[in-house]
Parts: sequence; structure tokens; C-alpha cells
Amino acid sequence: MITEVLTANQLKKEAPVFGQLSFDNHEQVVFCHDKDTGLKAIIGVHNTILGPALGGTRMYDYKTEWDALNDVLRLSRGMTYKAAITGLNLGGGKAVIIGDPKKIKTPELMRRFGKFVHTLGGKYYTAEDVGMETSDMDTVREVTPYVTGISESKGGAGNPSPVTAYGVYMGMKAATKFAYGNDKLEGKRILVQGIGHVGEELVRLTSEEGANVIISDINEERLTEVSTKYGVDIYRGNDLYSETADIYAPCALGATINNETIDKLKVKVVAGAANNQLANESIHGPLLQQKEIVYAPDFLINAGGIINVYAEIEGYGREQIMSKTENIYNTTLDILNRAKATNTTTNAAAIGIAEDRIAARKNKQ
Repeated sequence: MITEVLTANQLKKEAPVFGQLSFDNHEQVVFCHDKDTGLKAIIGVHNTILGPALGGTRMYDYKTEWDALNDVLRLSRGMTYKAAITGLNLGGGKAVIIGDPKKIKTPELMRRFGKFVHTLGGKYYTAEDVGMETSDMDTVREVTPYVTGISESKGGAGNPSPVTAYGVYMGMKAATKFAYGNDKLEGKRILVQGIGHVGEELVRLTSEEGANVIISDINEERLTEVSTKYGVDIYRGNDLYSETADIYAPCALGATINNETIDKLKVKVVAGAANNQLANESIHGPLLQQKEIVYAPDFLINAGGIINVYAEIEGYGREQIMSKTENIYNTTLDILNRAKATNTTTNAAAIGIAEDRIAARKNKQ
């Protein structure tokens, strides 16, 4: 008898989805292609037990389609936990469009993507994410009602970035209180990595409280703009992760806490807006715990955005949006205390609470 041993590359060809390491019992993965517009997109629906899946569309020039698939699987799973732990009646989903938004994004491409979203019949609602603007969601709305985060002038909740940043700010303050005994950011040295819409707003909030904010980004023009606007310093060193600070706030892409960076960290708190900050939850969560670094779970503290766009579905106003987002402070403290009491990682404690809520709903069905 001949036993065939598959290499990693062969495994990818044999099982491109179910064999993917990030596949986590996802309900549905949809591959979308349109020759005329050049659209290549993937929609991942992770779980809809609590309600329809909601999650933004990220447009990014991925190196490979495999990277895009990995990203959409990880992001959609995170959205499930984000909605569950925040108490929203939503499931988790996400979409990625492969390509540089500055080069290939057109109204025609966005409308074609919207038509693919529409074919899911409301199982998945899309919204704004990296590489997208509120105006893009307005374009998608032309062909499907299953989109949130549209312009306020069109009856939507508008750009979710400021609300996302406010939730991260609340989570950061809670983690600071847990680590230092009080939640004051004045005088704290905060490294903000990534100054997109959310990162910039976080810079504003923290610098206005008197924090010593240092910003890092690959876009030199943005660095100069944000530095001048808020009077904050630009990081000019060679290794941000080795920099001594109080708080590290990753606000760009995920997986910045990995095998190469984790031993370098010289901070007491990690609290940022990026999704999937831990490259490997089962490895890097415990390592942060061992280093006594307080980690505010990303899918919890960046939930302000989903709270904002959920308002369009539920029909509640700005006051309720901000109240629910401010409560991220209390939830973060609860999770940090629970993790300490049970001697587990903060990420595992947060996932446990989310999974308990999903299981309770499933048992009632």
C-alpha cells in the first residue's frame, strides 16, 4: 500500500478552504469574480446564530489570494465574537476585495460587489473597512439594502471610524486602570501604529487628555499631517516594538504581536484598533500573560464601529450609540478581572463570554 504525504503547497490545492488553518466552522465562504470590472472578492460568513452576519468590506492589495482568504476567515470569526460580547443580535461576517483601492476601485466595481452581497438575501450585511469610504457604501446601497454605514444625509449612521476610536479609547483607559490603578492617560507614553481614520481619532482623544503620543505609519505624508495637527511626535527609530512606552496601540493591519515582536515589547498595556492583533492566539496570548502585559482584546475594544452601523438596522440614535460604546470600558474591566481570577488569558476570557452567549441562543432554537 502506498501512503501519499502531501506537502503544504499540495494541501492548499487539495483543500483550499476547509484545510485552511483559519477555517473555524464557517457557515459559508463565497468567491466573487466579475471579468468586466476586474472584481475579485471573498465574502466570509462565520456564524449567524445570533442574527445576520455583519462586517465591513476591506479592499487591499494582497500578495496572494491565499492571504486574502486567510484574512477574511480570521476577520469574520472576529466579527462573531465582537457582536456577541457587545450584546448585539448579529452574527459575524466580513468581505475582502483584492486590489489596490487607489488603482482599481470604481463605482462600477462597487455596484457589482453589491450585487454579490445581494445574492445572499440578507444573510450578510456589509459596511466600511480598510480601503473603503462612506461614499463607497452609498454606491453599494444603490443595488442592495444589505449595507450599513451609509451617509447620514441618506439616512445612515455615517462614518463609523470616530465611534470605533472612542471605543478603543474607552478600552485603553480600562486597561490602564487595571495595569496602573487609575485610568488617567495624562503623561502616559503611547505608541500609535497606523494613523488611518481610526488611528488619527485615537491620537486626538489621547493627546487631548495629555498623553505623550508617538505615531508610526508607512505614509510619510500622513505622519506629517497628523503630527502637525495634534502636536505629537513621529517615531523615527528602527524598531517600534523595542521602544520603551506605557501603551502600544496597533491600529493598522493585524498580527503585529508575533514570534518576532513579542519578546521585544517593553510596554505594560496593549490596546489598539487593529483586528487580529495576535498572530496566534494560543501562543501569543499566554506569552503576553507571562510578560504581565495587559492585553485589551481587540474584538471587544474596537466594537464601536459595529455598534454604530448596527444602529441603522435597529433604528436607534446617536445617544444610544455613544452610550453602548462607552460601556466598552466596563466590559473590558470585567474581562480583565475575570481573566485574572481564572488565571487565563484576556483573549480567552473574552472569547469564552462570547461563545457562552452564542451557545445559550443556540440551545433555545
